[in-house]
Amino acid sequence: MVRVMASGVFDILHTGHISYLEQAKAMGDELIVVVACDHTVRKRKHEPITPEKMRAEIINSLKPVDRTVIGHESDMYSTIEEIRPDIIVLGFDQTFNEDELRTELKKRGMSTEIRRATRYSEDLTGTRKIIEEIVKKFGGDNE
Repeated sequence: MVRVMASGVFDILHTGHISYLEQAKAMGDELIVVVACDHTVRKRKHEPITPEKMRAEIINSLKPVDRTVIGHESDMYSTIEEIRPDIIVLGFDQTFNEDELRTELKKRGMSTEIRRATRYSEDLTGTRKIIEEIVKKFGGDNE
């Protein structure tokens, strides 16, 4: 049984997320998705639009996903140690340094393979792009 882990914020679900999770599921037998906790989202990206429990519930309901967990606030590696994946699939646009990730995992006694998903070409695949479009269409002076 090959356990695959994917992770992300998943604040406004879009087709890029679906593509990422489908690609990750295709790399193994079981897909566990780590949904970033609200604290991490605030620290690294923006104020979350959807609370962490709701985001986790939505992701858990998707066909490719076998299980969802909410990531730890302080140490992402403790979440990885709990899951013990054979493969971690990074999104094409995630900023993780793959070499640093491999080094830290080895230090912790894990020989997890790191792979990267490919880009999904549809327009509006980024949460920030979707937010920008909403603001353009409905924000500001629109009535």
